[in-house]
This record gives sequence, structure tokens and C-alpha cells, in this order.
Amino acid sequence: MTQNNAALNDYLAQILSRFELSSLSSKQLQQLQRLLSASSFIGRTLQQQPRLLAEFCDPATLQQQLATPGPVLAADTAPTDEAAVFAALRRYRNAQLCRILAADILQLQQIEASLQQVSQLADVLINTAYHWAYQQLSVQWGTPLDDQGKPMPLLILGMGKLGGGELNFSSDIDLIFTYPANGDTSGGRRSTEHQQFFTKLGQKLIAALHQVTADGFAYRVDMRLRPFGDSGPLVLSFAAMEDYYQEQGREWERYAMLKARVLNPDGRHSAELQQLLKPFIYRRYIDFSAIESLRRMKQQIEQENRRLNRRDNIKLGVGGIREVEFIVQTLQLIRGGRIPAMQQPSLLKALPVLAHEAVLTPEQADELRSDYLLLRRVEQALQGIDDQQTQTLPQDELPRAQLLAALQLDSWATLQHQVDGAMARVHQQFKLVIDNGEEPEQQDTSVGKLLWDSEQPAEDLAPQLDWLDVPDAMALIAQLHEFKQDCQKRSVGPRGRDFLAKLVPLLLHMLQQQQSQPTVLARVLGVFRHIVTRTAYLELLFENTAALQQLVLLCNQSGWLAEQLARYPMLLDELIDPAQLYQVASRTDYSDRLRQHMLRVPADDLELQMETLRQYKQAQQLRIAAADISGVLPLMKVSDHLTWLAEEVMAQVVELAWQQMAERYGVPANASAEDKGFAVIAYGKLGGLELGYGSDLDLVFVHNCDSQQATNGERSIDSKQFYLKLVQRVLHLCTTRTNSGVLYDIDTRLRPSGNSGLLAIHINTYGEYLQQEAWTWEHQALVRARLIYGSAALQQQFEQIRQRILSQPRDLTSLKADVVQMREKLRQHHAADAADPKHSSGGIVDLEFISQYLVLAHAATDSSLYRYSDNIRILDAAAAAGLLSTEQVVQLQQAYQLLRGAGHRQTLAPATLPSLDSLQQARQQVEHVWQQLFYPL
Repeated sequence: MTQNNAALNDYLAQILSRFELSSLSSKQLQQLQRLLSASSFIGRTLQQQPRLLAEFCDPATLQQQLATPGPVLAADTAPTDEAAVFAALRRYRNAQLCRILAADILQLQQIEASLQQVSQLADVLINTAYHWAYQQLSVQWGTPLDDQGKPMPLLILGMGKLGGGELNFSSDIDLIFTYPANGDTSGGRRSTEHQQFFTKLGQKLIAALHQVTADGFAYRVDMRLRPFGDSGPLVLSFAAMEDYYQEQGREWERYAMLKARVLNPDGRHSAELQQLLKPFIYRRYIDFSAIESLRRMKQQIEQENRRLNRRDNIKLGVGGIREVEFIVQTLQLIRGGRIPAMQQPSLLKALPVLAHEAVLTPEQADELRSDYLLLRRVEQALQGIDDQQTQTLPQDELPRAQLLAALQLDSWATLQHQVDGAMARVHQQFKLVIDNGEEPEQQDTSVGKLLWDSEQPAEDLAPQLDWLDVPDAMALIAQLHEFKQDCQKRSVGPRGRDFLAKLVPLLLHMLQQQQSQPTVLARVLGVFRHIVTRTAYLELLFENTAALQQLVLLCNQSGWLAEQLARYPMLLDELIDPAQLYQVASRTDYSDRLRQHMLRVPADDLELQMETLRQYKQAQQLRIAAADISGVLPLMKVSDHLTWLAEEVMAQVVELAWQQMAERYGVPANASAEDKGFAVIAYGKLGGLELGYGSDLDLVFVHNCDSQQATNGERSIDSKQFYLKLVQRVLHLCTTRTNSGVLYDIDTRLRPSGNSGLLAIHINTYGEYLQQEAWTWEHQALVRARLIYGSAALQQQFEQIRQRILSQPRDLTSLKADVVQMREKLRQHHAADAADPKHSSGGIVDLEFISQYLVLAHAATDSSLYRYSDNIRILDAAAAAGLLSTEQVVQLQQAYQLLRGAGHRQTLAPATLPSLDSLQQARQQVEHVWQQLFYPL
């Protein structure tokens, strides 16, 4: 194999030329060539650590060093020499990983042993870094002590494959930090709270492993599985952990926590932690709800595969490693509460228990084990080529040749056959575990097949469409023929053509059932045009008739939704489960779903993070729109949901921006990831909880940084400059156009001094501007302002500023003149026609100005007027204060809801607009109150 591959021979000759090989025997040279052929990583490591060369040429020495590698830190390594500690960790990691990989390539051990060794290596490095960091911090801050007066540990939970003792060769490590109890440290130069000590310890530990130096990194550390994810504290006490999992723990977190293992057990506290977590993971009864949870998670993985157009992925693909993990974890969760032997983080150790308990047959367990180990062996060799975290089989000649060399196979066809066979068997077992037993109904598609296949003139085929009159039938057939001709000009491929030949007749059958008009077919075919070259989506619609039915239904109800589905085909995944599509989410659901989406994105992949945010927002917006047009959500709730969605997305954007900025510059003085000293104030529709489908976001960004110090990173900058750059990063994440469009258009013109003002201002400066320089219209805007992201301290400061500004006494004559003048400017600027529900006379803006005027005019004597930022509750407060009659308020609220509903319908489904008479009556009611309040001035 090696001799016949030109690319590999060229590479091998190049790498061998960098070593002094004259002292090697032919047998030693042959072994070295075998290793270098399979792994560029081994070659690179041997160049960096040439002392290793001798052992890699001799199997006996290699095995001895693998079994007894020695300590990570040499006896003369000074604990205070951080650079030396970091270098030792990384060089030890690279050397030991290469030994493990070499033993695999030379077939000196089974893959099970290799997986265990990779995990043990991670344990050793993590614990070495932990003990070093603990020692360093204790000198300065003292030691946290438990109730027995002994040093209190920071317990490190290893998650995923690390927790199961089956870590990938080149894997991230997922960790969670927790400590037994709160208190204060003692015995150091200074004292601090346990929470602060362990937070510093966690940060130092992460840096020791994660930071990239001249020697690379030890591990990429991912902390996103911790309670509350990136927005949560880095470390939690046992009590806080218990409260979170009892009150807020999600089903997917049970799957994650099942693999949790304490990496630095101390006997006492680690046992307490395991007992604390067990009730959350395992139920006392047989828990079949785990299967439904698995179906949802697997659906999300398949959806992600389609979006990213993944192929040849032995982990996430159909029948891949992830499906084996899902099978075993689901069966563990179902019965683990009753069978303690199943409460086991290791997949390989859980499989025989499942067979022993007759949950799987011995044959099923053996087959799963064999196929899983084959895929893991391929994954190990694949990642060992260049120390890259990948599970996708390579397409290029050189890495394919290196992979075959590592696996000692002669041809790519042989490897592909083995992998395909294993994945097919895994998927078959996976379907047995999660299959819901529902067989798709057979549909009569004969008419559709005739129309798709026939070359007859449209007038001859029209009678087949008996639910349409002849002109409409002719139009439908013409659309179909045009679409077919269009497909023939594109690279659809034989598989795509086969699915179209089955899918289009099924579509026509559904159109017949729903008595749909040609416009509906035109909209559906508009979606098809965008997916004909993406066979995975054609397959999705054909094999999920419920999804196709929902596509037809939504295209029938809304041209806007049809355009969204055509523009962003990944939204088709949301149609698979109609119950989920129309299910009304709670406010916390938006945060939970977003966190799940972001967990599957590598923390260092900015482009994919931006895409995922956009795709998440569009998918949730689709769900809201579907519930809207179906009547599941009333108008006021639609705006609530669009508002909640925007708030959660913006919170995630700020978290991402902060992480990127902190990694580059460090963090400002007196700031941390938990308390950033930064806040986002929403104005306009977002501030008033009245967001629409196409609304932009009116935002103002403030901070409370008074320090003149620089940030604490290597590339430090002025702390206040940090916040300006942070806002610029937030705007970049939101407004950059990717394949999935923009996230939100952001308007920052309502900040003090408008476009000429700073993007991020001190909250005191913000308050002073509103007090001393702001125009009346800026005080009007403040009526609808809310703080949507920020610490409790900044929230309180903002509320105090808003209260002070809105409640100050005002001259009513001047106030009326200012409000009327601003209204006229807006009307002239927008030149609205009578049909515009927002800017026309008596429209939404008039009603908003009415409520804003009432607040500014009377809040000095009635604080209830500014308690809320939305118009409906402001009007309620006006009625309670006697400023308007109850009848007037009811009329205004009904008019407001009708006009806002018309605004939604103009976007979503113009055919469902309220009648012109009802809209005119609503505007007249608003105009009547306007005249009463503002004229005569």
C-alpha cells in the first residue's frame, strides 16, 4: 500500500530527511517508517522531542514507556515557573499520545486499551494542573477548609467520553466544577470566600490546559455543560448544584450527567456529590420518557447533519458512534433506576450489563460492541493523523493513504465496506430502540404520477384535476412542467430525480385532498427549487409525510412563510413533528433550546456560531408564526414570544462577544464573566414587549466601569475601550450577513447624542444626558425602555434613572406642543397612506404617543403610570388614575390590538387582514382621544 501511493511516499521521504537515521537497523527503520506513514503528528512530536526517537523504533521499549511514563512535572520544576509547568504538561501529553497511537498502529494492543489510556492520560494531566493551581492560590489566598478542618477540594466532573473513560484521541474535554460548601479561606496572606477561591482555581486550571503556547495546548476545555451554561458561574456549591438540577434540570442534561465521573475523587465529598446527582439522573420507576427525549435529540442531530451537509461522518452520521451512545444511554435511563448495575458511565462496561439483564440479547450486545469498537478504532486513527478533532472520512489522497496505513488496510474500498456495514447494523439496532411503530399510510398517487411522467398537452391532462376548474388546472400543469424542465437543467443527480418522481405525485395528492389552488403549488415548488440539489431534504419530505403536509398547509396560509422556507431550507426540519411545531413554548424554553443548539457548536468556530444563532432564531420564529396563523397564539402572546426570543438571542450574543473579547484582551478591572459591568437597554418595540416579525432592535449599551486600569490580558487595552469594542463585536455578530441572513438589524441611534455619541457609555453619563440634554422625544422613548441584559446592580441603577426622568414635573402646554410637533415630523417623513396601520392618522404611532404623553404629563403624581413599558398596561394605569375613562381605554386597547394585528398580517398573510371598516373604526377611536388630549394646545 505504502509503496504504491505517490503522495504518501513523497511525504515519507520528506519527513525522514529531517531525522538522523544512520544508527538505526533496517528493522528499526521499517518500524519508524510504518509509524510516520500513518501519522504526521508522530513525526512532528519526534522532531520537537528527539529523545523519543529511540523508543519509537523498538516495540519493547515503547510498551514499557507506555506502561510507566513517569511523572508529568520533573522534581526540579519550580511551581512558581508557570511557563515551565505549561510546557511540561503539553510535552508530556504529546509524547504519551504518540505512544498510545504507535501501539495502535503496530497492533500491540486492542482499541479498548487505547481508549482507556487516552482517558487516563487526561485524568493525570487534569489532576497535575489542578494540584499545581491549588498550591499556587493557597499561598496567596489561604486554604478553604471543610467541616472537619481538612482542605476542601474543587471536585472536577468529567463529562462525555472522558467521564466514561473512553475519550477520543484528539478531543475537547467537557468539565463541570463544584465544591462542597461556602465559607472563607484561612491561612494565607489574604482571605476570600470559597466561591471566589474556587472560581480563581477553575480559571487557572483551564488556562493551564487550554492556553496555546509554543508547545501547543494540552486540552481544549469546554465548560458549557455546567448549570446555566456560559451565563452561569464557573463553579457552584453542592447546594446550588442540587437546587439547579431539582428545579431546572432538562432531559438532555440527564443524558449528559449519566456520563459524569469525578476525576479527582477524595472518597468523602465525591461520594456525597454522586449521591446528590443520582436522583436527577435515574428514576425509581421504568422511565420510558427517555425514548421520546432520545427521539428529539436524534432529530436535532439529523437536522444538523442536513444543514451542514455532512457526509462520511462516523460519529454523527446515520449509524455512527453517537447512535451507539444513544442506544446504551437510553436503555440505562429507562431501567437504571431499578437496576443499579446499569448506573455506569462507561459504555463498554454498560453493554454486558444490558445483556445480562436481558434488555439486549447477547448477540445484539456483541454486535453493538464490535461495531462501536471498529468505528472508534477508525476515529482514533483518523484523529491521530494530525492531532485534529475530526470524525469525517477524508477525501484527499494523502490523508486517505495515512489512514489506511494506520489501520493496516490495503484499499479504501475495504475500509469503506467495513465502515458502511458497521453503521448499517448500528442504525438497525437504533431504530429498534426508538421506533414508534407507526407505518406511513399508503397514498393514492396515480394522478400525480400521470401528470409528472406524461408528455401530453395540458388541455388533455386538465380533466384529471377534478377539484379545479379548467383554467386553474391548466395553470397548475404549466407550473409543474416548468418546474420539471428547470430540474432537467440542474445537477439534481439520479438519487434526487428518483425522490422527485415519488415526492411530486405525493404532493399533488395532498393538494387534491386540501382542494388547493395553483398558487399553493407555486409556493411549494418555490421551496423545491431551493432543495432539488440537496437530496437529504427531498428525502426528509418524502419519508416524513407529516412534514410535507405541514409544508403544503403553511404555503396555503402564508406567502411570507413560503418565502422563508424557500430562502432557508433548514427550516423544513421544524415541520417533521407538527405537535412540536405548534406547541407554544414557555419563556424558559427559548433559553433552554438555544443552549442545546450552541452546545453542539465548537467554542472556537465563530462562523458556525453565527450561523447557528441565525438558524435558531429563524426556526423559533417559524414556530411562532405557525402558531399565530393557526390561531394557537393570540396577538399579544405572539409579540411576547417574539420579544422573549430576541432577548434570549441577544443574551447569547453578548456572552459570545464577551468570551471573544476576554480571550483577546482579558477582562476590565472589577469585571468578570458573571458580572460584566455591562447592560443592554431595549427601546421601541423590544422595550415595549411588542416586537413584530420583521422588527429591528433599538438598543442602547451602558457600563459601570470607573477604573482607569487596563484589562488583564496579554494584549491589554483601556477598560472603557474594552466596552466600546465589546459593543462593536455585538453589532458584528448580529448584523453580518451570512448564508442564513442577518440575525437582527440593530438601531443604536437612541443612545445619548445619537450617531455622534459613544456606542458604550457609562450609566451615570447616560442618566446625566437624559436629565440635562435630552429632548422631549427622547423622554418619550424612555417610556418604552427596559433593561434586557445586565447585572442586578445595573438593573437597579437603570430603574432609578428611568423613574427620576419620567416622574419629573413638566409644563403641559410645552409638552403637548413637543409631542404634536414630533408626530407631524414622523408623519411627513414616512408619508404614510391611509392603509398604513402604523403611521396613518389614528394609527399605532398616534396611540403610542398618547400613552407616552400620559406618562410624561402625570407620572410626577402617579408612579403606576411608568411601572410598565408596554402600551396596554400603561393604558390600564391611565384608567386607574382617572386620566381616561374605562370605556375610552377599552376602545384604545382594542384598536391597538386590531392595528397591531393588521401589521402582523401584512407581513404574514395579507389575505387575512381585518376588514377596512373595522380598521377605519379603530383609527377613528384613536383620533377621537388624540383630539381630546392635544387640541386645543
